[in-house]
Amino acid sequence: MKRLHAVLYVLALVLACGCVFGGVKVWRENDTQTQVSATQSRYGAVQASATREAEALLNIRYDDAQASIDKVAAGATGKFKKQYESSTEGTIQLLAENKSVMTGEVLWAGVSSIDGDSAIVIAATKGTVANKQTKNKPVARNFRLKLDLVYVDGAWLTDNLEFLS
Repeated sequence: MKRLHAVLYVLALVLACGCVFGGVKVWRENDTQTQVSATQSRYGAVQASATREAEALLNIRYDDAQASIDKVAAGATGKFKKQYESSTEGTIQLLAENKSVMTGEVLWAGVSSIDGDSAIVIAATKGTVANKQTKNKPVARNFRLKLDLVYVDGAWLTDNLEFLS
C-alpha cells in the first residue's frame, strides 16, 4: 500500500510539473504573439501614414491648391512642416501661373527602420504632371521618396521628406 501511495504521489507530482511547464509555455507564446501583433500594427500605422503623406504631396491641383497643401501640412511636423508652410504662397502662385495638375499614387512603401518614436520609410510612386510646359498633356513622373516620421501625440507625422535619385 505504501508503494502504491508513493507511485501515485510521484505521478501527481509529474502531472503537476507538466501542467506548470505547459502553462508557462502557453503564457510565453501568448506574450510573444501580443508583441508580434503590436509590432505589426506599428509597422502598418507607419506605412499608412507615409503613404498618405506621399500621396498628398503627389496630388496637387492649381484650381484647388490650398486644399492640397492643407493635406500635406496635416501629416507634417517639425522642420518639414515649417519648410513646407513657408513655401505655400509661392507654390500656389506657381501652380496657378502654370495651370499645373499633378496626380500620383504610391506603388510600394516599405519601413526601412523603426524604433519607439521614429521611423524611416522608402516609397516608390508613379504619376503624371500636366501644365503649360507639357501643353496640358499628362507626362509621366515617377519618384522614389524617403520619409522620416516621428510619433507625435498618438500619430505618425512626416518630419523630413527627400526625393531620391
